[in-house]
Amino acid sequence: MTPGGKIILPGGAGLVGQNLAARLDAQGGCNIVVLDKHRANLEILRRTQPRITAEYADLAEPGGWQRHFAGASGVVMLQAQIGGHDWRDFARNNLAATRHVLDAMTAQAVPPYLVHVSSSAVNSAARDFYADSKRAQEDMVAQSGLRCAILRPTLMFGWFDRKHLGWLARFMRSVPVFPVPGNGRYPRQPLYAGDFCAIIRRCLERRQTGAYNISGPEKIDYIDMIREIRHATKARAAIVKIPYGLFHGLLALWGLFDRNPPFTTRQLAALVARDEFEVIDWPGIFGVPATPFARAIHETFNDPVHGKVVLEF
Repeated sequence: MTPGGKIILPGGAGLVGQNLAARLDAQGGCNIVVLDKHRANLEILRRTQPRITAEYADLAEPGGWQRHFAGASGVVMLQAQIGGHDWRDFARNNLAATRHVLDAMTAQAVPPYLVHVSSSAVNSAARDFYADSKRAQEDMVAQSGLRCAILRPTLMFGWFDRKHLGWLARFMRSVPVFPVPGNGRYPRQPLYAGDFCAIIRRCLERRQTGAYNISGPEKIDYIDMIREIRHATKARAAIVKIPYGLFHGLLALWGLFDRNPPFTTRQLAALVARDEFEVIDWPGIFGVPATPFARAIHETFNDPVHGKVVLEF
């Protein structure tokens, strides 16, 4: 990443993009352009990071947004449909959008370097719309011929988290009882977004290539993760285990009334699949020390500036 270089963040108004933009902007040395179609979260980005160019763009459609790729030195591709019940949303936002971003990059005389944020779901035993679309997206990137690094993070948490641990924390604060499916002993490998953003920056600086499974270095059971969140947020909800079948039925009922639910029956199946993801020596490979889980959770929810900012779901 050269001083004054232009870095494009397609889909940069979400969790990773907001974290990355905040950290890159604080460190200086580059011109950051965020392209996203979530107007409310773009407005949050403009308010919290006023030096960054934040533009509305539906990446699934060719358009004027493609002009920003001229002269870009790096691209961090972040756009992703994570939840939902309709395959067409995943095909549009994970596949069509990726094709248009890749086309904009390869149209340049000197194509920019790419960091593609894939997902550990590509290695998962679970088969769902998200995992299947991310596998196809990664294949598209790998076949593009661009110089790139492919990063496959596990479940992430950090500032601006609206869908994962952040949603769980807000839900926990608002209810007297927090339900946990079954016995809650489902191993998780959550990854701190602050560490992941440091890895992305290293890739941009070194123009590193290859595919890397970036897992949280600490394995923690789901129920223990929930307890740590409760401790950090000082929530008072009682954590109650309920039978898996009942939990599944309640999620299915919720999905009938919410087109974009925060947690689906497919994600529940992925939770209990007991996947264990490879833990490589990413601190050594990228020169980024891992933040201990308890400290990362505290930083996530108690940072005086970013810990209070909540993106729109």
